[in-house]
Amino acid sequence: MAEYVTVDGAKVGVLMGSASDWPTMEKTSQTLEKLGIVHECNVISAHRAPRRLESYCSTAEERGLKVLICAAGGAAHLAGVAAALTHLPILGCPMNAWSTEGLDSLLSMAQMPKGIPVGTLAVGSAGAINAAILAAEIIALSDATVRDAVLAFRADQSAATFELPGAPGH
Repeated sequence: MAEYVTVDGAKVGVLMGSASDWPTMEKTSQTLEKLGIVHECNVISAHRAPRRLESYCSTAEERGLKVLICAAGGAAHLAGVAAALTHLPILGCPMNAWSTEGLDSLLSMAQMPKGIPVGTLAVGSAGAINAAILAAEIIALSDATVRDAVLAFRADQSAATFELPGAPGH
């Protein structure tokens, strides 16, 4: 078995602490696909596979990754450890784990020591989707194709807010 999955041309690495995070993080992957952003997805536990995580993070930039999105529940150390191992932007997605409805995960990511930032999103699906959009916005700063995709996504989202499916005239 390979140490982790890499994808040629990937700009975003999506990491999960457990395979149980995939139903939520699949929304991240789907959103990145909608935006035309090549990405790779891996399960790498900060607690169960710290050397694998170190290898992944230490080679991320040279492999072309621009942003890492890290999802974990409970103690949720994945994002913080990744942030300590790379200077790339880290976006944290707290998972609604077995206790406290994700509050433990949220606080683990948000309460990082100064100098090791994790951009922490909302718990669950909303955070997973927003992480993909925020990653796209970061990449869009230096990639006009991604910028155009983000602008189109936002325009579509804005137009959809005025639709009333099934209402007369819609």
